[in-house]
Amino acid sequence: MSITAATRSILRDWDAPDPEQEALRHTMLAFVDAAPDPCMRVCVPGHITGSVIVFDASLTHVLLTLHPRVGKWIQLGGHCEPGDASVAAAALREGLEESGLPSLRLTDAPVHLHTHPITCSLGVATRHLDVRFAAVAEPTPDGSLPAIVRSDESVDLAWWPVDDLPADVDAETIPVLVRLGGAALR
Repeated sequence: MSITAATRSILRDWDAPDPEQEALRHTMLAFVDAAPDPCMRVCVPGHITGSVIVFDASLTHVLLTLHPRVGKWIQLGGHCEPGDASVAAAALREGLEESGLPSLRLTDAPVHLHTHPITCSLGVATRHLDVRFAAVAEPTPDGSLPAIVRSDESVDLAWWPVDDLPADVDAETIPVLVRLGGAALR
């Protein structure tokens, strides 16, 4: 199955939590059906991306990255790559690459959808149609927060208490993503 077909299936089968998310799900499905290579960054008008809000095993902390282009603390994620089987696989791969964590347990279905304009690494203004998942990191033997390693794609990377997010967090989407992701993992 192609990444486009797998992503179409993920979006088609997802039960959106509210009418706004349902409308965005239909918009993304229409985009996937109409655009050439909708999951690849070469699709200049826009492309599907995958991201993940990562929780510690106790679901009391989330891992956020200070994104260099966005200038705010956001979830991990990014572009689909040719070897990704689906947008879920892209979200998982990006989460592992950007965190340095050895493994993550990803939700079976998305927890949130979002679309936003951005200038990608190719230097071209485009739109990301972001399919967002939640994941939990392996517990540590002593119950501490798992060790992380910041990648070159991030200005900073840190664990934050779910009830004490940083002041410069993307306040429009991260609190919603934390709420929905935490509920999906419980």
